Amino acid sequence: MRMRPTLSWTPTGELSPGTTDLGPVTDALSSGGVLVLSGAGLSTESGIPDYRGEGGSLSRHTPMTYQDFTASAQARRRYWARSHLGWRTFGQARPNTGHRAVAAFARHGLLSGVMTQNVDGLHQAAGSEDVVELHGSLDRVVCLSCGAFSPRRALATRLEEANPGFEPVAAAINPDGDADLTDEQVQDFRVVSCAVCDGILKPDVVFFGETVPPQRVERCRAMVREASALLVLGSSLTVMSGLRFVRQAAEAGRPVLIINRDPTRGDQHAVSRVALPLGAALTAVADRLGVTVRG
Repeated sequence: MRMRPTLSWTPTGELSPGTTDLGPVTDALSSGGVLVLSGAGLSTESGIPDYRGEGGSLSRHTPMTYQDFTASAQARRRYWARSHLGWRTFGQARPNTGHRAVAAFARHGLLSGVMTQNVDGLHQAAGSEDVVELHGSLDRVVCLSCGAFSPRRALATRLEEANPGFEPVAAAINPDGDADLTDEQVQDFRVVSCAVCDGILKPDVVFFGETVPPQRVERCRAMVREASALLVLGSSLTVMSGLRFVRQAAEAGRPVLIINRDPTRGDQHAVSRVALPLGAALTAVADRLGVTVRG
């Protein structure tokens, strides 16, 4: 499966304003077997901005594509300089109430699984287990030549050593861990290569235009088939990598429920879209179900 470099979508027809009724979400979870699909909106309350919501990063920032990264040493320098600075903030982010609520639902046996479009690892940090990271994780690095994996923190140390005094001020941090820096701020940044084979290093995430591993996609498809319902949290569903699972669930007669303050590309397939902040909404659902959300 190839990630479409789709940055936006144009709604057709009249959009529903959404609802504040959490009843359908509560009912679905109370029956168990719910599969969660989360997007960048779930992590905004952890200080990581989303792509397309109010003030989203796409209004000022175009994510790196796989084609640009692999074709240009200059693009890689720009990416790693910005990502290295962003990691200092991104790597310190902590789970919010929404992540903790998802983990609590899982502990109480209400979920069949969790798959996420996010690359921040906050579901796992909140206590969720066996999370399928559809787009990978920023805390790992892979060599494009030999395939060796290494921890992101180890790379951060090497980049610090190669770039003493690199302390630019970023305009903002983006949901992919990329910091907004100018070309002048990154022009002298030194990129390091694979410690094993001297090859090109890349974060273990799926860039726009890159292929998502087929085995990962099939695992997610199987999870949708086995679920009683699909609960989408904080995703605009603009990219096909998430939307395809919503379509699959709807075609199979599985209820699709969405919690997202703004309209999504999957609204037409959903039985309900709740237009409420995620942390407050999921906490309210947990209270109704008698589920304790750990602080």
